[in-house]
Parts: sequence; structure tokens; C-alpha cells
Amino acid sequence: MNAENKERFLPLQDANEQELAENLRKLEKRDWWIWANSIFIMLLLTGALATFVLPALRQGATALFQIKFSEAIYGLIAFVALFNVYSIYQQVLIKRLRRQLAEKQSHALILRELAMIDSLTGLYNRRFAEQRLASEVARSARKGHPLTIVLLDLNGFKYINDTYGHAAGDSALQAFATALNQAIRSGDLAVRMGGDEFLLILPECNLTQLRLVLERIGGIEIFCHGQKVPVRYSAGWKEYAPGDKPDSMLAAADEALYANKRAVKSPVLPAAVLA
Repeated sequence: MNAENKERFLPLQDANEQELAENLRKLEKRDWWIWANSIFIMLLLTGALATFVLPALRQGATALFQIKFSEAIYGLIAFVALFNVYSIYQQVLIKRLRRQLAEKQSHALILRELAMIDSLTGLYNRRFAEQRLASEVARSARKGHPLTIVLLDLNGFKYINDTYGHAAGDSALQAFATALNQAIRSGDLAVRMGGDEFLLILPECNLTQLRLVLERIGGIEIFCHGQKVPVRYSAGWKEYAPGDKPDSMLAAADEALYANKRAVKSPVLPAAVLA
């Protein structure tokens, strides 16, 4: 997962993380408040001790005064000890709360990952892709940057499942997902839309560069019962044009995908390529 993608959060998760961050900030303020008050009290007690000690040293206190002076010293010492116990208790409490909040934050990050990631392939899921696509379309509309999306569909996936079993089908999906991740750049996004359908969101990519991406996907094979089974795909794409919306781009890419898929006469033939 690259840094650019991690910055795009789901709204509910965003709110939870902001709440955790706010609680952590409150704990930090409380921590600093305790330390500041501790320093203030220590300075105050030092001043009080100096007030008692200096006159006694200069004037030579009487025995009665010395007794009261000792009682005052003991009282101040007791007060300092009580304050230190209170400060230690507060520090322990703050550390405990900070640890609990850190655990909640870690759980929130895990839940965020689960909400964004397809568990089988490790790719992003449709829910996250829709948000990312909307963001990239808006950026292209605002700045005029190129943007291309690609829908991909495995050819003969049902044949693999029926012939070799669902475990082979899962292996085919995982192998294809790995090939997609290796073919794209760090700022691109590979998505499993559902079933055997995948999506690539390619910012700063025109049709000429798209050809290189599809070439990098290359030939894919899996091993089933000692046999090499080719994993083939068809692809349809849409380059952003002014006025395009996310839904219209997906619909156009989907139409192109199935036009290319119909042109594939056999489930083992290679996918259609750019004209």
C-alpha cells in the first residue's frame, strides 16, 4: 500500500481516528499540566523552606521557635511526599489511558485496512476504488492531468473453477492480482471489483503509456495437479475527457471490455490489445 493511497480514508474511519487523536492530545495536555504544576509546587516549597531557614540562621532562633520550625519542616516534607504520590498516580493513569488509546488506534487502522482491502487478493476493494476514482476524476477536471481507467476480466475463469476446482480459481485470482501490482506504478491503484473483474486507476497515464502497462502484465500461469494452466484476460479502458464523470468512465470501460471479450474466440487465447 503506497503513501498516496494511505492518505485517503473512509469517512467513518476518519471520524474515529480524529476522535482518537483528540483524546491523545487531551492526554498530552494533562501530562504537561501535571509536570508544570509539579515544578510550580516544588519552587513554591523551596521558597517556603528558604523563608523559614534564612531568618533562623541569621537571628538565632529560640528553642520554642526551633520546635515550631521543625514542625513546619515536617509538615512541608509530608506535603511534598503526598504531592509526589499524587503526581505518580496521575502519571500511571495517563500512561494507562495512553496505552488504551494506542491499542484502539491500532485496531482502527486494522479495521480501516480490512474495509479497504480484498482479503483473497490483497488488492483494494470496490468501495475504496469508487472514492479514489471520484477523487482522481475531480483532480483531472481541475488540473487537466491525464487519467486512464482499465477494467479487466479473466477469460475462462468458470472453466478453471469447473475443471480444476475453486482452489485453482482462487490461485488464478491471486496470480493475476500479483501481476497487476507488479505492472503498475506506486501512484496507481489496482482493485478487485468482485468475482473475476478487476480495475486499474492510472493517474498521469495516457493510452500510449497504457500499452506499456498491459505489456508488463505479461503471460500468467498457475500450476494445478501438475499442469500449467494459463490465466488469460480481456481489458477495456477509458481515458478521461473533459466533462466525464466516474460512473460514465466505468460504463465506457465496461462496454469496451465486453466488446474485446466477445472478440476472444477461445478461453485460452490471449486478450485483445490496444489498436
